[in-house]
Amino acid sequence: MIIAVDGPAASGKGTLGKRIAAHYGLNHLDTGLLYRAVARALLDEGKLLTDEDAAIAAARQLDFHTLDEARLRGAEAGEAASVISVYPGVREALLRGQREFAGQKPGAVLDGRDIGTVICPEADAKIFVTASPEERAKRRWLELQKSNPALAYESVLADIRKRDERDSGRVAAPLKMADDARLLDTTKLDIEAAFQTALGLIEAELAGKKEPK
Repeated sequence: MIIAVDGPAASGKGTLGKRIAAHYGLNHLDTGLLYRAVARALLDEGKLLTDEDAAIAAARQLDFHTLDEARLRGAEAGEAASVISVYPGVREALLRGQREFAGQKPGAVLDGRDIGTVICPEADAKIFVTASPEERAKRRWLELQKSNPALAYESVLADIRKRDERDSGRVAAPLKMADDARLLDTTKLDIEAAFQTALGLIEAELAGKKEPK
């Protein structure tokens, strides 16, 4: 079974993806970490994020099984990932690995921005997780304040809106809801309520596919 969880930055899709995977006993991949890892490799090597050839080379060499999540979190890596993710060559280099991961038994939950539309268009269930820009900025701000108390909410909101515009407007696999995905707006939901709602949407989708035609 493959479950696709898509959505914009700070919508809660990563947390939901982990919980959904644990609930069903499936593998989990936060595909956003892949782009963060590629960007981190460029930064570590002192290369420019605008060096598309270097970004493609880093993507081709990336080991999916050695992603250091703790090191890849943070505003710098997130912003850098959004920059290099617009390169078609980077997306192509990571596409095969993501599909291979999804095909591993017993199945997988992948969360990102183009899982249901590009990576796994034939996923058994698709959820598009969203929330208002203001709510997403608030969540990200509260998270980042732990390490940067001086960070202004307005700065985080501006960054969220900039990333939304970039992710939705890119030529290669733009952020958009798949036609057959189910919408989950978490603006007014805590994580438990969002998780239960997500399970309900997934179960409804799986049940619908089991019904005789």
